[in-house]
Amino acid sequence: MLPPFPENLDKDQEKQYTAAWWNIFFLVIGSIKALLLVICVIFVFLLFDIQPTAFWKKKEINYTTKSTYVPIVDADDRIENGIHVSSGLKFDENFELVRANCTACHSGKLIAQNRATREGWQQMIRWMQATQNLWDLGSKEPKILDYLEKHYAPQEVGRRATIDVAEVEWYILNIE
Repeated sequence: MLPPFPENLDKDQEKQYTAAWWNIFFLVIGSIKALLLVICVIFVFLLFDIQPTAFWKKKEINYTTKSTYVPIVDADDRIENGIHVSSGLKFDENFELVRANCTACHSGKLIAQNRATREGWQQMIRWMQATQNLWDLGSKEPKILDYLEKHYAPQEVGRRATIDVAEVEWYILNIE
């Protein structure tokens, strides 16, 4: 494994010569290990798309937004055909009051899909206050109930009109 000893070496010189070669061998092995480690680190950075500068850059933390309520601005705040597009609620003078108090906890589409009388809406509000931690609406409650009663009251849903068979245009279906 080691190159042949030079001639005319005594025992101490042979030991020093052997030790020097072993030191060179371990230095080469250590360099190969270091090179493999660097290659593995580069591979991990590339595999997980890690930016090396992320380790020494200071991360800025804005502590004011941690405890402050920041309202979510609707991406689509348009009114089309009397309907607020993003919430699905009908638009009138009490819309903002309803949106501020009702959609803070749930979607406006939950309101739009339900129908109730004024008393029914008031019972739902009492239920939310008792079980869902809804705050006391105070003087806003009558305006909210006015809005809900006006736009989301029960609708008369009956059967479709009777078909007058004499007025129907009949035709013969040809299957050929």
